[in-house]
Amino acid sequence: MKSISMLEKVEFHDKYPNAEPLFVSEETRVLRFALRPGQVVREHNAPHSPVLVAVLQGQGMFAGGDGVEQQCGPNDLLIFQAGEDHSIRALNEDLIFAVFLREAPDARSTAYHQVGEKYVE
Repeated sequence: MKSISMLEKVEFHDKYPNAEPLFVSEETRVLRFALRPGQVVREHNAPHSPVLVAVLQGQGMFAGGDGVEQQCGPNDLLIFQAGEDHSIRALNEDLIFAVFLREAPDARSTAYHQVGEKYVE
């Protein structure tokens, strides 16, 4: 068994959200996102996998395919279908959440939750 602390050694970036892979295998990918207040992950999707989001700390606005934002916080689980557009916006505190995905057909694909200029404001 392997154990990973979800809130240990969390790194933030001042200019853009930080996405850090916590676990990657041929079947699964787990990423931890850390956003400062006001940071945004722009609308995007994961075409080959449902996206499961578990909020660990803070409050954020999450929108799915309908574009309607919903405020979510610790212990909330959000489920986006494969290919469903979604976006995230941190409110007035640090926001940390974990994302669980099926691995992309091409493990080197940047289409899978790329963080940087493409999705982040």
